[in-house]
Amino acid sequence: MKSYHIKNKRFVTKVFEDVTEKYDLMNDLMSIGIHRFWKQEFINWLHPQKNTKLIDVASGTGDIAKLFLKKVDFKSHVYCVDENYEMLELNKKKLNMKSNIKWFCSNAEKLPFKNNYFDYYTISFGIRNIENISNALSEAYRVLKPGGRFLCLEFSKIKNETLNKIYKTYSKSIPIMGKLIVGKSEPYEYLINSIEQFYSQERFFKEINNHKFENVSFRNLSGGIVAIHSAWKI
Repeated sequence: MKSYHIKNKRFVTKVFEDVTEKYDLMNDLMSIGIHRFWKQEFINWLHPQKNTKLIDVASGTGDIAKLFLKKVDFKSHVYCVDENYEMLELNKKKLNMKSNIKWFCSNAEKLPFKNNYFDYYTISFGIRNIENISNALSEAYRVLKPGGRFLCLEFSKIKNETLNKIYKTYSKSIPIMGKLIVGKSEPYEYLINSIEQFYSQERFFKEINNHKFENVSFRNLSGGIVAIHSAWKI
């Protein structure tokens, strides 16, 4: 099976530039708020410890960073990485410029950090937007410490046929919603297409497993609308 690739990186960058201002609002509307539950379950499974370092890639407006810090009573450090400068600026405002958070405008395929540096690597609804996922997984492995954990939250494949039909029907309304709220439908047409084209849970499991990670596993949420993938650097 061919590797999944983003065909037009500049287009993807433009997509997120166009929706930055109303990114959080649209997430709430599109998922009917369920994305908050998914992200909380993600952090619960990570089960982070205090006095550790997290790299949150494709950090967006900072939801995962915020949940992580709450989980450890703000007694750890977070490095928020995103290619979109405007997203990082919103991220800073949302997290109130806390001293134990640092922000980096950088590409997931070439992270500006030394080897074996982080205890945790998270990426939430971002991996399918990366031009070369293989390179990003190699970088994730490189920057994690031995014993470090990789955790990815991403849209996936629904197993139940009835639920899948309902989901696909609902998905058709999302570009219309985007046009009404943001003024553009194209970013949300891209969203739906990228979800359709992305790996199945099993295929992405194999992709992670091919990059030296150990104890690779995944959990489906909401019937497989999204999945959490977990792996360790041993």
